Formats: sequence, structure tokens, C-alpha cells
Amino acid sequence: MQKRIRGRKFHRKAGPRKALLKALASSLILKGKIETTEAKAKELSSFIEKKITKAIKRDLAARRDLAKLFAPQIVKKLMDEIAPLYKNQPGGYTRIIKTGPRGSDGAKMAIIELTESAKLKTQNAKRKNK
Repeated sequence: MQKRIRGRKFHRKAGPRKALLKALASSLILKGKIETTEAKAKELSSFIEKKITKAIKRDLAARRDLAKLFAPQIVKKLMDEIAPLYKNQPGGYTRIIKTGPRGSDGAKMAIIELTESAKLKTQNAKRKNK
């Protein structure tokens, strides 16, 4: 009997699939908004929301767990800048906006962004002005 398996495979083995999600998540954390295929955006949404929930705890165990996946600068930004914005929010940290098909191969495209990315941009602008 065939069972339902959670998650998408993206025609990749486990290692490259995990690396893809880590790279997409790193880009999303640094930039606040990225454009990718719809399927990758949907998979990334659940992946990054779990990491943000972990970062909201703001303890040493959470920092070490995130450090296993991400570079130190990304962990620092996630723990110090992004997590405090979502402290009182129970979930829904990302937004997926569907765009038109990609011109070259017709793949369904989407923009995934952090819901508080506007606040992040204003904070970064204030820091640069100081």
C-alpha cells in the first residue's frame, strides 16, 4: 500500500534537497524576499517557519541548533533582528505571492517574503544612517 509522504522531493536525493532548502532559507533571511518556483516556496515556507519559531525562544540551545544549519551571520540576524519581530505572533511568518509563469520553461513562479520585511527594511535604513 502506498503511503502519503510529507514534503516534496524536487527530483533530488536527501543531501542536495536539504542543501537547497538551507540556501533558500539563508537568502530569505538575508534579503527578506526572494523569487522562486511555487513548489520550492511552499516547501521553504514550512521549513523557515519552524526555524523562526525556534529562534523566538532565544536560548542557547536554539542558537546552537540553528548554528548547525546556518552560517553565524545568518543565525545572528535571525535571532537578533527577525525573531523579536514575531515574538507575539503565533505563526504565519511568511507570505507567498504567486506570479506568472517563467518565460523560459513555463514553471509556476512565486515570491516568498517575511511578513515583517517592511519593518526590517526601515530598521536597516535607520542603522545605516547612524
